[in-house]
Amino acid sequence: MSTQRATLDIQGLGCGGGGALSAERALSRLQGVRRAYVNPATEMAYVEFDPVTVAPSDLVRAIETVGLRASQPLVR
Repeated sequence: MSTQRATLDIQGLGCGGGGALSAERALSRLQGVRRAYVNPATEMAYVEFDPVTVAPSDLVRAIETVGLRASQPLVR
């Protein structure tokens, strides 16, 4: 199975880290996401995922479900 990596800018994380944890959990719950890490200091999410199972737009929607905004993912 092939994987891709995506980077997303996230707005509205705040400095407490709670938003980052919520975003990371939301991403990790998506079927097909292998790893998700959200850095609150840089307001960036780093995601490794299976492109057959999950689309980059699904990553954005997962972030939005916890009340944050995300840019379109940069996929590599």
